[in-house]
Amino acid sequence: MPRIQRPAHTVAVRRSRQWFPARTLHLVDIENLAGAALPSRDQVTEVQGLYVARLGFGADDQVVMAASHLAFLNAALGWPSARYRVRSGPNGADLELLDVLQHEDVAARFTHVVIGSGDGVFSQAAANLAARDVRVTVVSRRDSLSRALAGVAGDVRYLDVPRAAAA
Repeated sequence: MPRIQRPAHTVAVRRSRQWFPARTLHLVDIENLAGAALPSRDQVTEVQGLYVARLGFGADDQVVMAASHLAFLNAALGWPSARYRVRSGPNGADLELLDVLQHEDVAARFTHVVIGSGDGVFSQAAANLAARDVRVTVVSRRDSLSRALAGVAGDVRYLDVPRAAAA
């Protein structure tokens, strides 16, 4: 059987008897990263700039952003290239992102998942991904990162600068 040639820039990962290129899924709780229940468009744009500066994006990366119905418009205008999930109420954005993790076979489709939230509710999902050989990175503000989530993440990146450097 002839061997399939893959482009040099693509790392193939065998999952579920299919081949997929190395890809990253970015799950963004914009309210958490902005530190505001109703982030302004400028706050969303600022978070996007900080996020991209700390992580960068690949051509095949996908961004899923979640927010309440009140924050959706500013999120969409401030970070226009994302896929959006909307749910209001307590932990609405978290529940939407968890829904993606639980129902979209993320581990079979992505080699790296970035969780843009410090909420501990993502701890078990992050541990499940790591158990399936998916690299997990957490992006958070220093004052909102749960210990449980930090403990299961392979990598933690902060959007804000250390307090000593800010002073």
